[in-house]
Amino acid sequence: MGGGHRHGPGGALYLHGHSWVHRVPAHVKVVTLLLFVLVVVATPGTLRWTFLGYAFLLAIVARIAEVSLATILRRMSVEIPFLLFAVLMPFISTGPRVEVLWFSLSVRGLEAAFVILVKASLGVIASIILAATTSSHDLLLGLQRLRMPELIVQIASFMIRYAEVISGEMSRMSIARQSRCFEARGPRQWRVLGQSAGALFIRSYERGERVHLAMLSRGFQGRMPLVSNTAALPAQWWLALTLPLAAALVLLISWRAAR
Repeated sequence: MGGGHRHGPGGALYLHGHSWVHRVPAHVKVVTLLLFVLVVVATPGTLRWTFLGYAFLLAIVARIAEVSLATILRRMSVEIPFLLFAVLMPFISTGPRVEVLWFSLSVRGLEAAFVILVKASLGVIASIILAATTSSHDLLLGLQRLRMPELIVQIASFMIRYAEVISGEMSRMSIARQSRCFEARGPRQWRVLGQSAGALFIRSYERGERVHLAMLSRGFQGRMPLVSNTAALPAQWWLALTLPLAAALVLLISWRAAR
């Protein structure tokens, strides 16, 4: 049941480091991220230069956290669905239109696409920095300290722990199909793929049952114990909250300058 976990102890996205950002407790970083995102979301789309200030603040945090630009750009691929939606906005939106090269684009669509793309990108970059400087174990402990519902924390814990176990099971099933000269070339092979998906579901369910029985035999009573109970120092709170406070200050300055 232990499986073969190929990722490191911090998780697949965690980058081992010794920066000040790495040493900040996870719940402090989660609160900081939420406050920063709230400031970004509350920023009107007309204050365009404000977003450049937010990006500058994130660049400073990434520099302190020793998270490279290449790492951030590579992990921003998760944003592609939002990017595709933003690209379509100028074409499908109504209202006044403007001619750009051979295309007729909606002015409102261009403004909406800009706001969606910029705000989503800033949120994704902040999340990337959080994931790169916080191990999955510490993140779960942080959610517990923030009084996240226990059931959600347990589900996330098992999902993180056994994601690669299930992925390895899928890989072994794929190798078994290939060893029998199976190739998915069209709808005729969908039946076999469906049976494989059903078999994977059954195996995952049975593994979950065995894990649950093993936990009950070890005294599990519906609550995962806290392995660490490290409290944050006041200085760590104030230094971490510098990011959302600085973002709020940038927003206030931009808002007053635009009046």
